[in-house]
Amino acid sequence: MHADIVFTNGEVITVDKDSSIMKAVAIKDQTIIGIGQNEGVGGFIGENTKVIDLEGKSLLPGFIDPHLHLTIYGTNLLGINCASLETNSLGFLYKEMKKRAEHIAKGEWIRVTAFNENAIKEKRFPTIQELDAISTEHPIVIIRVCNHTSIANSKALELVGFTKESANPVGGEIERDANGELTGKMIENAHMQLFTVADYSADEIERGLKLASQVFVESGITSLHDAGSYGWGPDILKLMKKSIDSGDVKNRVYALIGSLTDSESFIRHMIDEGVVTGDGDEWFKIGPAKLFTDGSSTGPTLATRKPYNSDPTDTGILYYDQDRMNEVLGEAHSKGYQITAHAQGDRAIEMVLNCIEDALEKHPRIDHRHRIEHGGIASIDLQERMKELGVVVIPNPAFMYVNGDAYLEYYGERVDVMYPANDYLEKRIPFAFASDTPVVDHNPLLGIHAAVNRKTVSGQDVGICQGVSVLEAIKASTYMGAYASFDEKQKGSIEVGKLADLVVLDQSILSIDRASIKDLTVELTMIDGEIVYEKQYSKRK
Repeated sequence: MHADIVFTNGEVITVDKDSSIMKAVAIKDQTIIGIGQNEGVGGFIGENTKVIDLEGKSLLPGFIDPHLHLTIYGTNLLGINCASLETNSLGFLYKEMKKRAEHIAKGEWIRVTAFNENAIKEKRFPTIQELDAISTEHPIVIIRVCNHTSIANSKALELVGFTKESANPVGGEIERDANGELTGKMIENAHMQLFTVADYSADEIERGLKLASQVFVESGITSLHDAGSYGWGPDILKLMKKSIDSGDVKNRVYALIGSLTDSESFIRHMIDEGVVTGDGDEWFKIGPAKLFTDGSSTGPTLATRKPYNSDPTDTGILYYDQDRMNEVLGEAHSKGYQITAHAQGDRAIEMVLNCIEDALEKHPRIDHRHRIEHGGIASIDLQERMKELGVVVIPNPAFMYVNGDAYLEYYGERVDVMYPANDYLEKRIPFAFASDTPVVDHNPLLGIHAAVNRKTVSGQDVGICQGVSVLEAIKASTYMGAYASFDEKQKGSIEVGKLADLVVLDQSILSIDRASIKDLTVELTMIDGEIVYEKQYSKRK
């Protein structure tokens, strides 16, 4: 059998059970048909075989991101994106917003995304008065980078029905000033409720999906687990499937059944339709039922068992009480769903573990692979329960690089058990690294860098005891993502018979200084045996 494509002279990081490092790989159609040294794989080279000389560069399994927000990232690219603009002041941002107001029809939304008050010179949020000065004829919303907080103008508050007499929603706050007047700031579930009116059109979502997919492909993300979006879920799933079928979305998608605005309705709809985790195919598959338990690690609004170091009066926000969480996710479990929940603080993680334990006691199931998304402050006692219950954890190592300086302030010594990859390794708790983009950069190499080095962007050590090896970080960014979706027999490692989803880096990841991992780039991405992204490449035969 002759291969369609053969890679030679590489550092082939297979991520197989022996962590083998090979030199060559052969691809036929969608499948890996040969792995080994150059001489052995050379037998697959025929007259029409394309041979790619890797020149010692790393060839890895395609990156699998088990928690990102595909739709949100894509639609962010359609509006005023502070990350793209490198916004350094409110004045700069207001100029961009005024330009947008001048070029769109009255009544259309002005949306600003990825806003970070700590990254601008004023070190504060806009005021409602400042936003009203930009426009009272356009609803305006500025969404914080965490996607858990926003600030809006009077028009937007009017559309969502928030007044100074409105009660705070469970798990959220409509902020008021000392006189009881609305400030425009909405926290957690109040922010989520805004998007019942501020959501995007189907056309905007489809355009955003295409843009996001291309960015992810260029970063080597061949599969992703979509962790939900604003709006009601079933329609998003249909648009996602349509975009995959048309080729606009090139990544394989495992869709979590959760929404930032109304996860319960989404889960109920899917259960009533008879849909369950695993339905679908290798391109688009239904994932776990998902709820939100608490807030953001940088809000900070995550739910903790003892107060924040930065504020002895604050222990965060909970979206659910224990009984309600057990009821919603317990029913999903009983119907055959994998279940999961966003849980950042130790109080929230404990609730999710209680829920999983209750579900398994009532309806025992082997190899359920129930998950915890993020698992931010995972204390030792919680780790022991994760192991006992067979939970898969989805930590975000890049958070430690991007947000670690703030974590040291907010949580003090608790950073030593934040996203604790080394503890998970020692206890044999399965975990898969995720970006949670657009909260932080989607680049898997940044996550690997952060997991290996455990330093903040300013260079401070942050829970350095939780650092892992480069090979372990690669495994958590590839094979374990497949494991988290029951797909480890099809993808996640470079082995004969598996899908040909591969990534080539511009250097050897095992040879460079570990402090430079984040500076590596992707040169080539292959999905299903097809090269879907390629930079200039040398010595092509």
